[in-house]
Amino acid sequence: MTHSLYTKFILGYLLFGLLGFITIATFSSEITNQYLLKQHSESLYDEANEIASSYSSMYHGKNINASASYPELEKEARYLNAQIWIVERQGKIVADSENADKKGRSIDNFDPTSMGNKSYTIGKYYNQFSYDVLSVHAPITGNYTTYGYVVIHLPLSFLQRERDGILNIVYISAAVIFGLSLIILLVFTKNVYVPLKKITAGANEYAQGNLSHHIGVNTRDEMGYLAATLNYMSSELGKMEEYQKNFIANVSHDFRSPLTSIKGYLEAILDGTIPPEMQEKYLNRVISETERLNKLTQGMLTLNSLDSKGYLNRTNFDINRVIKDTAASFEGTCREKSITFDLTFSDSIQMVYADLGKIQQVLYNLIDNAIKFSYPDSTIYIQASGKYEKIFVSIKDKGVGIPKDSIKKIWERFYKTDVSRGKDKKGTGLGLAIVREVIQSHGENIDVISTEGVGSEFIFSLPKSTNL
Repeated sequence: MTHSLYTKFILGYLLFGLLGFITIATFSSEITNQYLLKQHSESLYDEANEIASSYSSMYHGKNINASASYPELEKEARYLNAQIWIVERQGKIVADSENADKKGRSIDNFDPTSMGNKSYTIGKYYNQFSYDVLSVHAPITGNYTTYGYVVIHLPLSFLQRERDGILNIVYISAAVIFGLSLIILLVFTKNVYVPLKKITAGANEYAQGNLSHHIGVNTRDEMGYLAATLNYMSSELGKMEEYQKNFIANVSHDFRSPLTSIKGYLEAILDGTIPPEMQEKYLNRVISETERLNKLTQGMLTLNSLDSKGYLNRTNFDINRVIKDTAASFEGTCREKSITFDLTFSDSIQMVYADLGKIQQVLYNLIDNAIKFSYPDSTIYIQASGKYEKIFVSIKDKGVGIPKDSIKKIWERFYKTDVSRGKDKKGTGLGLAIVREVIQSHGENIDVISTEGVGSEFIFSLPKSTNL
């Protein structure tokens, strides 16, 4: 049988209270008893010495005349709640504050010296009492001789009543403290148990796939932070789930279109719908669709590698040279559309510290997009300038631009604007997603400024090389 954390806490709390009470009852009883014994024995001993001192002055010959001071002796006994005896050295009771009939009675085996260094004894005092008493002795001396003793007896029941009174105060105080400590239990219940129960319920909901569940813990402490973290996690997982659904739908769509075309062309060739003299044309289309599939697959593999950590192979290289070489690779495409490049560099050599292959891919994708969406007979401006510890690269075209409501979406995988769908028949919608992933993996940023019908400008930064 398993117990909840709350049950364990309650059991521990009750066990702590029980053990605490037993410990207090045991030790406080013994300590209080010893304290009262010491206090009363010392007090009685001082009183006995005072009485013995007064009787020493009254001593005449070998007899003690106690009759004159008997009223004072009785009064002193009532004050002390005790019984006072005047005893001769041989053990004969000369005076008794409580019982005059004991006068003249002898105590068998009377020997005060048997106490040793102790100032008191506990017991029935030579069987003179039927109950236990605390007894103290003080010698009555005269002419350097001991002639008798003052013996004071205090019933232990008196000490026990006094001890019980003190212990009752201790027990009541302990009970009050234990009761007040219930506040700790209430605080634990409100601030720990209840939020933890909500968090546990929320975790179970998430485990069952209900990522829309919200954990209603809004405290500004560790529990609130944990609940907020789990709520954020569920939100991100929900977005990831939605992204995965969209990703699969987009991949299926982008793969299905070229595969359908390839299948249709090949079936038409096999069943003779396409005559032999036109087969080369449609086979070239099949090859084009195959290249599109290959490009899509490569883009997906690239994004997958970008999602992994530690993939960058950073080196120091001249960004100016990379820009020139990348732009030169588009010479044939630019010639077809009569597009020219305007390259501007703030320095003849600008060294950056980055992954050369990945930055080449960024430049290729951005320049390729600029060419696709530029008007014929236009110019693409590419600039690289240094500022502080960064190199800023700008690629600006004069083309169709990006609609305002699409600017934030262009970085999403497989996203295509309505404009691009008409002009970019072979695009996969992964180019800008790859660009952003590469730049962000370098710890840098990329921004876009675009006006529909005027053109677009992409600006990204790279860290300068420190080994110059």
